[in-house]
Amino acid sequence: MKDNFYTLTSYIHNKSTITYPMEDYIEMIYRHKKDAITITSLSQNLNIKKSSCSKMMNKLKSLNLINIQNNHITLTEEGIKIGSYLYHRHHILELFLKDLNKDNFKLEQVEKLEHFIDEITLSNIEKRLSTPPDNE
Repeated sequence: MKDNFYTLTSYIHNKSTITYPMEDYIEMIYRHKKDAITITSLSQNLNIKKSSCSKMMNKLKSLNLINIQNNHITLTEEGIKIGSYLYHRHHILELFLKDLNKDNFKLEQVEKLEHFIDEITLSNIEKRLSTPPDNE
């Protein structure tokens, strides 16, 4: 069987319309769904410029993933669905890497890896986390 190899850029550009930076914004908004998050607080949480955050909010709004009312950002029903998955994905990878790396755990690794893990791999990691290791 012949494998088809591509450059990382090709894999990235064959993804859905939601980009990796969009995922970060949606996940952070989801994390604050009980609080009233604003562009200012979102930009502070993500350590980015307020102007960059504002531009991204316009993109997410055009995709019908967020609503902005009285300067407060909320996720639409579709945004909540995506945000829930993104938050879950982050949580599973964080648990996995904490278990794997123990004292050498770095949140940065989760932030980098989460964008490249597909649903099948994530599900398999989750199963491994919930299954006790074999006694060998």
